[in-house]
Amino acid sequence: MVKKALITGKTGQDGSYLAEYLLEKGYEVHGIIRQASSLNLERIQHLYKDPNIYKIKLFLHYVDLSESSSLYKTLEKIKPDEIYNLAAQSHVQVSFNNAEYTSDINAMGVIRILEAIKQIQIKTKFYQASTSELYGKVCETPQNELTPFYPRSPYAVAKLYAHWITVNYRESYNMFNCTGILFNHESPRRGENFVTKKITKNLARIVAGKQQRIYLGNLDAKRDGGYAKDYIEAMWLMLQYNEPDDYVITTGKGYSIKEFLSEAFSLVNLDWEKYVEIDSQYFRPSEVDVLVGVQVKHDKN
Repeated sequence: MVKKALITGKTGQDGSYLAEYLLEKGYEVHGIIRQASSLNLERIQHLYKDPNIYKIKLFLHYVDLSESSSLYKTLEKIKPDEIYNLAAQSHVQVSFNNAEYTSDINAMGVIRILEAIKQIQIKTKFYQASTSELYGKVCETPQNELTPFYPRSPYAVAKLYAHWITVNYRESYNMFNCTGILFNHESPRRGENFVTKKITKNLARIVAGKQQRIYLGNLDAKRDGGYAKDYIEAMWLMLQYNEPDDYVITTGKGYSIKEFLSEAFSLVNLDWEKYVEIDSQYFRPSEVDVLVGVQVKHDKN
């Protein structure tokens, strides 16, 4: 019997890679996307090029996580075996400027999904994308599953609610709910509003003679960065265990923005300090300095 998976946030970096991964495993994949005046399908457009492999197993549904009715109808129709909630307003800096929308999607959107699962009584495994930003003003370094949370942005606070409500529904209603506390992960599909992609894109423009400067904020911020495809596999593995749990996904190695700049510019034989300027508008109202993880060992069946 073919397994069905539902992915929210399917057109993002992680969602597009996860769709590919599940299709290769023979899943029927359903994606939720928000109705908008213009569609951003760039990351998944290639999946439709081979109809013999993909088209008959890949479906898109217009659902807005800010309201429940379309979500209920979609879940009742599909009855997925696995649900991966990757949808979010995912940019930390933007969350300071649009805290209400961030909270509605990142926090309340999760409880709408969980309530739909409970009310419809579908037997499904649920994955919630948590984030290393939960640690914020870190209580210890490196961070693990047992490190206390101290969120430092509207994004992280909303994600903290989503994390704990996922755990609460697991414990209250015996639901198969997993959370993945993922540290930063990169790929060529990384969004252009994230600093790593901003640096590489603008560096290419400098090399091409199209601009002279890159404007950035806190260069001392240190992040643990992995490869998105590896983290996608980890998401899937979480839902293959017999019992649900919470996991940290990390490389255990941290690098500052300065180190990233140095490495990127060295590849084209340029000195980054001659091209980078600090702009105060890119500093957060409350900064997160160091996010580096380590996973506590799980003895899993």
